[in-house]
Amino acid sequence: MKKAIVAIAHTLCVIVWHLLHAGVDYTDLGADYYTRRDNPEIRKNQLIRQLQELGYTVELALAA
Repeated sequence: MKKAIVAIAHTLCVIVWHLLHAGVDYTDLGADYYTRRDNPEIRKNQLIRQLQELGYTVELALAA
């Protein structure tokens, strides 16, 4: 629990330092920021690789 608190405090300190250093306002990127950044092709390949590592054979077909 203490490690998580320290990690969050560190993250907040880094954010504040960058904001003060750059002299800019904080802008919330949104809850789906990382989802929007994902390249669908790369994500598909990652998921296929993970399934194959678990022993599955993967065959893809376009949905109708």
